[in-house]
Amino acid sequence: MTFQERAIPRENLEKFLRTLDSDEGIRIDNNTNHIFVNKTSKRYCIDISTGDKDEFIYKNSTTEVMDLLKNHIDQASKIFSY
Repeated sequence: MTFQERAIPRENLEKFLRTLDSDEGIRIDNNTNHIFVNKTSKRYCIDISTGDKDEFIYKNSTTEVMDLLKNHIDQASKIFSY
């Protein structure tokens, strides 16, 4: 199996979240942390990783995830799907 990722433009993030499959994810690289978003059949799991500390947050909808992320994405963030 080959690991492939591709850059996501910030304006397409919500679209990618809506169509996320359970074997896919989104990584957001900020200057101070990394954020990983995955989806199970029922909800989203957001992992905010800062150094050696991981904080897991669960949300039920794309709107809730976007509301959370708007306060956690830097202007210089790089966003990738994998």
